Amino acid sequence: MRPSVIVAGVDGSDSSMRAGAYAVGLARRQGSRLVGVFVRPAVGGVLSFADPSGAAVTAALATHEQMERDFRDTLLREQPRLGVDFEMVVRHGDPFSELCQVADEMWADAVIVGRPERALHRIAGSVAHRLVRYGRWPVTVVP
Repeated sequence: MRPSVIVAGVDGSDSSMRAGAYAVGLARRQGSRLVGVFVRPAVGGVLSFADPSGAAVTAALATHEQMERDFRDTLLREQPRLGVDFEMVVRHGDPFSELCQVADEMWADAVIVGRPERALHRIAGSVAHRLVRYGRWPVTVVP
């Protein structure tokens, strides 16, 4: 029997970091493998049109790289103490699509994400809401 796999979506927000911490604890208690997913959103479109110098796009990319680096460094530092089999996956694109793809590829038994922090996401729909509606895996949304 293969070990269970938990996929946790982390984007650097406070709620996603709490979701990551919850996923680590759950993986440790269940002896599961944990796959952290960091999805870099596509930068461009209106942002690049409104910023012909490219400064805003450059700043957004630098922010994404810093969040990814911080997350990876924290996990590498804490992994021996946590005692969890962990893998980090970095993707580019739509967070919902990429989380679904990783969960399918890893044969995930559960997906854990943070609650949306922006009011617009609560109204228009968030990654968490879309994952729950998709109904492919048990989804835990951490506040």
